[in-house]
Amino acid sequence: MQDLQAIKTVLEFYKALGIDRLPLSIPETGHPTPEEKAKALKALRQEIGDCKRCKLYKGRKNLVFGEGNPDASLMFIGEAPGREEDIQGRPFVGDAGRLLTRLIEKMGFKRQDVYIGNIIKCRPPMNRDPQDDEISTCMPFIKKQIMIISPKVIMSLGRISAQTLIGVKIPITRLRGKFYDYEGIPLMPTFHPAYLLRNPRDKMLVWSDAQQVLARLREEF
Repeated sequence: MQDLQAIKTVLEFYKALGIDRLPLSIPETGHPTPEEKAKALKALRQEIGDCKRCKLYKGRKNLVFGEGNPDASLMFIGEAPGREEDIQGRPFVGDAGRLLTRLIEKMGFKRQDVYIGNIIKCRPPMNRDPQDDEISTCMPFIKKQIMIISPKVIMSLGRISAQTLIGVKIPITRLRGKFYDYEGIPLMPTFHPAYLLRNPRDKMLVWSDAQQVLARLREEF
């Protein structure tokens, strides 16, 4: 069964890149190598290009693709870039980003150890919530990023990320704290760092969620 799953993983990986034939050599492990994953992410970024697939491109300064370890065991997925992210073209670099970085370090990682992305890759005007058509247009790209990276665990940050990935409209207060399944990957919803800036008392709830993630990661290795 493990061999079959490994073959399926490789086939899905190359299918996500639009490759309809397997390469001449497949990694002996049955899984794409970190170098292949990095190349795949680069190819996906090139596929997105100077994206004008939805109306958000009109107000953006930079498209924010995502960053981190292409072979990360842990992936964080937020909602959309904010002002600082739009300026720098990097995810989670403002005040909320600094809070996320502290969480990552408290969990025993560095930012470069994990992968960080968003459901939406362009900043919505005035940081409003992404609209349904914007989410549906951009969603295929974060799905491909997840497939390429194939993390052991995902932490979704905030209501929109969790609801989009899980496919429900349940409030984040009821979603957080327990695992859900995303394409065979355990997904832990938790509060967005921007929420914690306004409600610091709930940092302990996020840390509780993070501890469950760490426990699940230990089980995976």
